[in-house]
Amino acid sequence: MKLLYNIFLNRNFILVFAVIMGMILGDYAVYFKEYTIYVLALTMIFSTTGIESKALLPVKKLFKPMLVGTVLNYFVFGIVVLILAWLLMPTKELFMGFVVVVAAPPGVAVIPFAGILKGDIEYSILGVFGAFLASIAIAPAIIELFAKDADVSSWSLFMLMIKLVLVPLILSRLLLIKPIFKYVTKIRGKVVDWGFAIIIFTAVGMNRDVFFSNPVILLLSTIVLLAATFGIGSIYELFSKKMGIKPGRSITQVLLLTIKSSGFSVVTALTLFGKEAAIPSAILAVIVLLYLLFLSIRMEIKKR
Repeated sequence: MKLLYNIFLNRNFILVFAVIMGMILGDYAVYFKEYTIYVLALTMIFSTTGIESKALLPVKKLFKPMLVGTVLNYFVFGIVVLILAWLLMPTKELFMGFVVVVAAPPGVAVIPFAGILKGDIEYSILGVFGAFLASIAIAPAIIELFAKDADVSSWSLFMLMIKLVLVPLILSRLLLIKPIFKYVTKIRGKVVDWGFAIIIFTAVGMNRDVFFSNPVILLLSTIVLLAATFGIGSIYELFSKKMGIKPGRSITQVLLLTIKSSGFSVVTALTLFGKEAAIPSAILAVIVLLYLLFLSIRMEIKKR
């Protein structure tokens, strides 16, 4: 019984379970769609408690990691994804799905995995925080740039970023108050994992007919996202070695470069462009999981 309990609380199992359930019970996914924005907001509140306020002081130490995190997560990642998506995607909606992926802030998983992979944890906190703040301005600009034909206003995009990034970040500070935080730590992982599971289930379920009937879309989307994780991640590792960047700092920068918030991009894509645009984000969740597992297993092999 304890073994089953531990399995159902395992982050990897939960994500795979969400994908499988989306494929099997996809007809019910439509009932979750209108609630995904609230699920994401709650998930973001709990997940951003990983960004400790004291780690952001003094303010002068913020600028370089914030700049690096922003450049890697939006511009380097974005150039690779947008070029490949422009060349390979057969529909405008799918391409816009990748635009939303580029516009999404980094996944908060960057911070714990920086610790797991012996990276620079403080640098990861500053880099994620910087990219989160930058997303409030950058995400609407990126989406509006490529969505000129769509009925999407810059103001609505800006307000969406306020609701999904800034407000949860501010509210998460309340959860860091000591008497509250001791309870938060007990449930944070479960809330975040199952929150993202609901979002991924919705995206996969609403598009399961595409996955079954049009494997070409699945293949092309996977190629783009593999290039944006395994591909540029490996290239950046080689680049950082030649530049003499310390291993701990290098692995953190690799995570900042390759890990996007798939939950955020699913909800944004569904809200702005419809269910087809959420396909890249649903696939991204699986690719990111595989990439993090790859990095973890590789580290264990190196230890031995």
